[in-house]
Amino acid sequence: MIDREALGSFLRHRRESLQPEDVGLMRGQRRRTSGLRREEVAGLCHMSSDYYARLERGTGPHPSEQMIASIAQGLHLTLGERDHLFRIAGHTPPPRGTDSEFVSPGLLRILDRLTDTPAEIITEVGDTLRQTPLGLALFGDASQRTGPGRSIGYRWFTDPAAREAYPVEERERLSRLYASGLRQLVALRGPGSRAAELAASLQDNADFRRVWDTQEVGVQPPEVKRFLHPAVGRLDLNCQTLLDPDQSHRLLVYTAVPGSDSHEKLQLLAVIGTQAIP
Repeated sequence: MIDREALGSFLRHRRESLQPEDVGLMRGQRRRTSGLRREEVAGLCHMSSDYYARLERGTGPHPSEQMIASIAQGLHLTLGERDHLFRIAGHTPPPRGTDSEFVSPGLLRILDRLTDTPAEIITEVGDTLRQTPLGLALFGDASQRTGPGRSIGYRWFTDPAAREAYPVEERERLSRLYASGLRQLVALRGPGSRAAELAASLQDNADFRRVWDTQEVGVQPPEVKRFLHPAVGRLDLNCQTLLDPDQSHRLLVYTAVPGSDSHEKLQLLAVIGTQAIP
C-alpha cells in the first residue's frame, strides 16, 4: 500500500536538497527558494505542477510505476533511493542490472553539463535513454522510437533511414560492427536476454544473416565516426565513451577537432537545432 505521508516527506526532502545546477537548470539572479521549486521538479519529471504538488502534500492519486520512474530520474535519485521511492509509493522496485533503463545520477550530472556538445546515454544494445539538445539535433528524437526499433543495431538492418545518416563507404563496417556486438552480447547475457530477442527477430533479414553467419566477433568501431546530416552535410566526429559498469550504460560524447569544418558545422547545428531534421 502507498504510504502517502512518507512519500510526500521523501519527495519534499529530495527536492529541497537539490540545487538547479545539480539537474542542469540555470540559477536565476533573484532566486530565494532553498532547493528546487515544485514547478521545476514537475518539469523534470514530465508532469503537471499541480500533480506533483499534490503528491508532496499527500493528497494526490496513487502514482503509477511509470510516474514513479519518471520522478526518480527527474530527482536524480540513486538506485537505493529509487527503490525506496517505489516501495513507499506501493510498488515493487524494477529489477537492477543491464535491462534497467534507470540512468545513474552520476551520468545524468555529466550529461546535464554538456549543453553545447552532442552526447547521448545508451544501453548495451543501443537504446538511447537520454540526449543533449545537440545530440537530439544530430541524431533525431530518440523518445519517438518504440519496440525493438529503439536499438540502433536493429534499426540498422530494418530501417533504410538509419543507414542514410552514414557515408556509403562506412556502412559495411558498421553492419559487421552491429552483428559482432550483438553476437557477443548474446553469449554474455544468455538466451533469455534482450540481445537474444533482437538477434532472433533479425534472423529473417537477409543483410543481417549475411554478416551474422560469418560469426565474426571483436569488430571495433572506427576512431572517427562520419555522419551525413540533412542540413549541415558531412561531419567527422571523435567519440569518447564513459561506462557505468553497474548498468552497462554508456555515455557517448561526440567532438570535432577545433577549427575544422566539422567543428563549424556543429556550431551551426547548435543554432538551427531540431529545425534541421525533417
